Amino acid sequence: MDFNLTPEQTGFETAVRRFAQSELARDAVARAHSDDYPWDVARKMARQGLLGITVAEADGGVGGSLMDAVIAIQTVASVCPRSADVVQAGNFGAIRVLAEYGSALQKEKYLRPLLAGEALICVGMTEPDAGSAVTELKTSATPAPGGWRINGSKIFTTHGPHATVILAYVRFGPGTHGIGSVLIDTRAEGVRLGKRSAFMSGEEWVEIFFDNVFVPQDMVVLGEGGFKKQIAGFNVERIGNTSRSVALARYAYEEARQWAMQRRQFGRLLCEFQGLQWKFADMRIKLDAAQLLLYRAAGNADTGFPSATETAIAKAYCNQIGFEVANEALQVMGGMGYSRESLVEYCVRRCRGWMIAGGSIEILKNRIAEGVFERSFPQRAP
Repeated sequence: MDFNLTPEQTGFETAVRRFAQSELARDAVARAHSDDYPWDVARKMARQGLLGITVAEADGGVGGSLMDAVIAIQTVASVCPRSADVVQAGNFGAIRVLAEYGSALQKEKYLRPLLAGEALICVGMTEPDAGSAVTELKTSATPAPGGWRINGSKIFTTHGPHATVILAYVRFGPGTHGIGSVLIDTRAEGVRLGKRSAFMSGEEWVEIFFDNVFVPQDMVVLGEGGFKKQIAGFNVERIGNTSRSVALARYAYEEARQWAMQRRQFGRLLCEFQGLQWKFADMRIKLDAAQLLLYRAAGNADTGFPSATETAIAKAYCNQIGFEVANEALQVMGGMGYSRESLVEYCVRRCRGWMIAGGSIEILKNRIAEGVFERSFPQRAP
């Protein structure tokens, strides 16, 4: 068993780091605090082949593995944490569902602009009354001549204010079996964006309203019975979330480590105080353990979708230690860590959000427990 990257992966990592340091490092702080989506970064990444890493070459992608995408997102995050979101959007989640299950027409219309960094896709999943209980979603798809009429709303949609197309979870019929997904252009008649709001991380979201929006039949990605396939694709989204949790925690750790080797108090370097030495030892242990869980989930997936159980284990642990390590790094750096002059406070805020987004830690533990006991535990009241 080898825990090291292959020579090819190491070479890829080196190339990505070189690109990130050359093109992304200079404006990393300003980029993190900007409300705009970094379209300039997306176009640069497209030229470097960092979008669509896991998408088949026939569809305009690179044809790489999920591990390649993880290496890319973590390497970019180590230089510019905000730019890692572009790698996420271009490789994990909705774009993978489109690449895996979309028709040739859908790929031509939406996937190619996405891979060129000229468009952005978001997932319309969460609703006002359907969060962790996602199967309670109410957004309806009603038959209409030539397609479907969509009515409902979505909230907490990552990239919602900037997206050009929405992969919307909709209800074709009753029960879990009735859930599928459609592609909706954000400029389509009947699509309305609500007032912009922001998370603690600074990332913006809007409520998206669908008022009798017409979706042609050829824009249905997965019809009735497609929910399980969509969730399998969503596990890739979780891997991207997990990767950034570890990467941003490591970024904060490295900033704090450099600080501890330079900052003096009471006539001594901070790293010479045993209390801080133990903090760093604990952080290192957690980061190494988290990285291995992430690599297991991504590596075992190869070019397919990762295991639901291995993904849940990795995300639950990495989300938790991501926040813990970033928060400890801030504490080590004191006022400088808490200041927006540093990206450590940004890493803390982002890591905290990932403990909720993409499946809360509590929901993931429910899934893990089902694997432990080899049975399901319905959460709904009898």
